[in-house]
Amino acid sequence: MAVYESNSYEDTAAIAHELAEQLCGGEFIAMYGDLGAGKTAFVQGLAKALGITAHVTSPTFTIVNEYEGRLPLYHFDVYRIADPDEMYEVGFEEYVFSDGVCVVEWAELIEELFPDSYIRVVIEKDPRKGSDYRRISIERQMR
Repeated sequence: MAVYESNSYEDTAAIAHELAEQLCGGEFIAMYGDLGAGKTAFVQGLAKALGITAHVTSPTFTIVNEYEGRLPLYHFDVYRIADPDEMYEVGFEEYVFSDGVCVVEWAELIEELFPDSYIRVVIEKDPRKGSDYRRISIERQMR
């Protein structure tokens, strides 16, 4: 497991950039963190590193946003999903088993749908270390 400390949006983007350099397509990234932890900021850094020039926003109401870059990026926000089976309605399996990179915010809500291999990204705040401080852990997982 790799553990990083971030004290700014730029630090978070740089950490995401480091991960993006290792991606070759077909990866599933499960994002964990409280509201306001920096999950979308991380995805924005990832997107920029993948050569995506579009403005990246959280797809809270659309569930998924698609972006084209060096690799396609499929950005999911499943915060409003009431039942994991709802993911099949948006074609979740086609995204997961594509040559793109799938990133899922609030991944804990659909863990039973994860592929066998995935990347777990956990972003944690620690107010004792400042309002901008984040601890970011990245670990490849097998189910």
